[in-house]
Amino acid sequence: MSAIISITNQKGGVGKTTASCSLLAGLRQRGAHVLGIDLDPQGSLGFCLGLDIDSCATIYDVMRGSRPIREVIVPSECGDILPSNILLSAAELEFNRAGREFLLKNALAEIQDEYDYVIIDTPPALNVLTVNAYVASDGLIIPMAPEILSLLGVAQIRETIDTVRRCYNSRLRVLGILLNKFNQRFTLNREVLEMASQIAGQLDTKVFETKIHTSVSVAEAPAHGESVLTYAPSSKPALDFQALIDEITKEYTPFPRTETTR
Repeated sequence: MSAIISITNQKGGVGKTTASCSLLAGLRQRGAHVLGIDLDPQGSLGFCLGLDIDSCATIYDVMRGSRPIREVIVPSECGDILPSNILLSAAELEFNRAGREFLLKNALAEIQDEYDYVIIDTPPALNVLTVNAYVASDGLIIPMAPEILSLLGVAQIRETIDTVRRCYNSRLRVLGILLNKFNQRFTLNREVLEMASQIAGQLDTKVFETKIHTSVSVAEAPAHGESVLTYAPSSKPALDFQALIDEITKEYTPFPRTETTR
């Protein structure tokens, strides 16, 4: 049985896609079978990993029932990917039938036991796509930049998490808040860390000990169709993400799968 983790924050620009790419790459390097799902209509996850997202089938086709999930999965150096593109932006209007919150969960039921980890990159919004990610997931990682508006976005997620737990997925938990683009020398960064710790307490979680530092390599990697872990493995952010994976896997290892499920 796979561990399904959504990377989520309704605020854009906090590093969700960078975190998703890095977790996929790092877990793949450690021998895990991984699947990345792009639920953002911008298609950033697939684009950052070098996929031609404009000419391939996407998760939108799977959720609307026009393509089987196995036909849409695309291999990459960081693992298998279910890509998206701008067509997914129609989801809020098109997916309006009863049970729409379970579209992703139902689609994954066919294949999830073939993977150790499923990483879901969510859109910068609290909409039907985000709810689908939460319903399908066991855990959430909330990345945030060290700025006040990013902190506000984290606080507003709580209501959506509580609703999903109450109505659709009681096992959902927040694995931790991840501080991204962090610089300990800046006073605001230290202040945001303190406030993030308070919000983590309200979400019954923690701020990860690992903080992701900024580097030009993070911005350069997508242009080469790679994660920062494969593009610049010795860079500070790459080493930070490796440390984050250590934190996650210490307490969140999926159930072992038999060879027949591979």
